[in-house]
Amino acid sequence: MGYDGRVLRRARERFEADRTARREELDRRRDALYQLRPRLRDLDQALRATTGHVLAAAMRRGTDPLPELNRLRAENLRFQAEKKAILRELGQDPDCLDDIPACPLCGDTGWQDGRLCHGKNCLRSYYAQEQQKELSKMLDLGNQSFDTFSLDFYPSRMCEYHISCRENMTHVLNICRRYAFEFGRLPKNLLMSGSTGLGKTFLSAAIAREVSGAGFSVVYDTAGNVFSRFEVEKFTREEAAGDDVSRVLSCDLLILDDLGTELSTAFVQTALYRIVNTRILEKRSTIISTNLIIETEKEDDELSRRYTPQIVSRLKGDYRMLRFLGDDIRQAKRMRR
Repeated sequence: MGYDGRVLRRARERFEADRTARREELDRRRDALYQLRPRLRDLDQALRATTGHVLAAAMRRGTDPLPELNRLRAENLRFQAEKKAILRELGQDPDCLDDIPACPLCGDTGWQDGRLCHGKNCLRSYYAQEQQKELSKMLDLGNQSFDTFSLDFYPSRMCEYHISCRENMTHVLNICRRYAFEFGRLPKNLLMSGSTGLGKTFLSAAIAREVSGAGFSVVYDTAGNVFSRFEVEKFTREEAAGDDVSRVLSCDLLILDDLGTELSTAFVQTALYRIVNTRILEKRSTIISTNLIIETEKEDDELSRRYTPQIVSRLKGDYRMLRFLGDDIRQAKRMRR
């Protein structure tokens, strides 16, 4: 899984701050209860000392350690019972003085087998929260979801592909929903094609919301912005631009919006090929949206006229084509107001 370094740093800072706050709260609770009942301090010290005594007994040569271990175990149980009795008398939880990790899976390290721990409210959930903040700068994740997507704005009239606009969009919606909820099982690529105002960005946001919420790294940006960062990275070696290029190439899901609106240059062709080819080879998922008319069965379409055969071959061969048909939804919404 590819993690966005900047997002991960912010997630780790919040994670560490919360972990420190829990420890400080435990220390304050201990101090207060120790002052109220000094015997609790003595019991905690005795319980900590038991561990050392057990190790010493187990390592002592020439004697049978079992009798001493049994004695220490019985003593430890007495200390624990007395401690819990005092805490219950004070109206406290019997475990309130124990340093119990908030996440039992990783012991509050935040990592498990080299990956972000997926425990409830552990580092992966912090990462997902920070990433959604990042995505919300460009996408309306609060309102754009599968639950709020409406098919009512797509007419029931037949379109050029012998299917009604609404039937086509129902099919597209189901594919996008399945793509989001099954993300991570296999690398998959989508190529969304259609005029402006037909829901490409809306469904991209819905996918981004679900995928990032599951803890995967997601980068959303327009093609123009991405290519400009690639250009800065190549010609100036700016560190921030290098980070942006790395994010685009290594994230779990890249959503490249508005392909075809950028200025077509030899550098753009090279950058787009690098993005598409690298992510296919590394088995990373990509969604590309464009207003260009694409005909998978024809060689001469707007996509083919704009980009190199190498790029077109990969887009048409390794991406699932989704056509968005109908009328401009933004205009339809304005007319209903």
